[in-house]
Amino acid sequence: MKHLLTVFAILFLSISVNADDRPNIVLIMADDISWEAFGCYGAEEYETPNLDSLAGKGVRFSHCYSTPICTPSRVMLMTGKYSFRNYTHFGYLNPAEKTFGNLMQDAGYRTAIAGKWQLNGLYNRLPGHDDRARPNTAGFDEYCLWQLTRLKDNLSERFWSPPIEQNGEFISAEQNVGKYGPDIFCDFICDFMGKDQGKPFFAYYPMVLVHNPFVPTPDTIGDAPRTQVANKSGKKQKANLQAMVNYMDKIVGRIVARTEELGIAEKTLILFTADNGTNSQITSQWNGKSIKGGKGTMTDMGTHVPLIAYQKGRTPAGRVLDDLVDFTDIYPTLAGAAGVAMGDDDPTDGRSFLPQLHGELGDPRDWVLCHYQPYWGMKSPGQFARTANYKLYRDGRFYEPAVDLKEVNDLSKDLGQDQRAKVRRQLKTLLDTAPPAPTIPGEKDTKDRPVYPTWRKIGSAD
Repeated sequence: MKHLLTVFAILFLSISVNADDRPNIVLIMADDISWEAFGCYGAEEYETPNLDSLAGKGVRFSHCYSTPICTPSRVMLMTGKYSFRNYTHFGYLNPAEKTFGNLMQDAGYRTAIAGKWQLNGLYNRLPGHDDRARPNTAGFDEYCLWQLTRLKDNLSERFWSPPIEQNGEFISAEQNVGKYGPDIFCDFICDFMGKDQGKPFFAYYPMVLVHNPFVPTPDTIGDAPRTQVANKSGKKQKANLQAMVNYMDKIVGRIVARTEELGIAEKTLILFTADNGTNSQITSQWNGKSIKGGKGTMTDMGTHVPLIAYQKGRTPAGRVLDDLVDFTDIYPTLAGAAGVAMGDDDPTDGRSFLPQLHGELGDPRDWVLCHYQPYWGMKSPGQFARTANYKLYRDGRFYEPAVDLKEVNDLSKDLGQDQRAKVRRQLKTLLDTAPPAPTIPGEKDTKDRPVYPTWRKIGSAD
């Protein structure tokens, strides 16, 4: 009888893996840009027609949260775990971690990654930092990446004439002279989507746009030399960023158009987000307010990011959701889309928002958590839990970002209304179940790097 049940289980898995209704998935993550730079979120100085169109035809989340700086967000996104479990070094993803690439690959998906890697441990020269197979270890069949085994230098960057590593081959800046990195990565993703359509695919595109240096794009460079060195002056910083945002949006439009061209738009779920807040050198106009970029800080300007989802004919058109989402939720959402039941080796921190993408209520979370110790640039670490309206730091500071975006009015000594005091008590109880908050800024050479991989699920009593 046991053998018969095993046979049935294998047959069921085989049928589910080859099911026709499993979507292709394209996950796009922009670099260093927050909600205030997107038209559909209220931006006044940037043009994002393609993303605005996706939001109008799909689902837009009002409350998606990351960590304030890139590597912790990327590790959190890829592994589905809060930073206290597995984040130890800036620019590093432990190769022993199971990623959503491994998840999708095991589910029978073709997998690819293109864009920014920066996860081999180059900055600390960690073991395996020169291993070009690290993306394959992370579950990607194919890759086209910047900063895999080579650090950037004064001559090369991610934009004009970029040095790139693709499927084990190094392509130098000289070989790519005059080429624009974002176009190379986009072409790679578009080519990948057109291969072997008998199998679903998962394409992860961590963009290099719109991180500094702020340089002209192919639409604005004109007759200037198409090399990074010739375009690294600080002139026209804001104008260049605006052009980069516009070009980022243009690339998203190219990917959407490619799904239409291949006839797979109805079978392809497109997710768009960003890793953290906008560069602090940039101030933008949003809904009549001046918003200074908050990258590296734990305010909304550092942690509040866009999240847009679209699958032609499947996602409810124009739906705007106030449901809370954080980056641990991407992993279980991908698992649900792939028809995979979460196992013992999968993370437990996240919660799938796939039902909401199908027009259902789902089971949205009541809070999000941020555990922040970047080990980079002497940034101030910390920990907070929040709802859509209120936010409690582990050190006791309590704010209402919904009406106090810049967190100037600490409510901890004057809670006032009963509802506010009730929310604070709930968030305090939640934080009491979290591991210790980091309090001392970490740096590249920090020796003590505590992690708590087996810490109980946040919010649970045991």
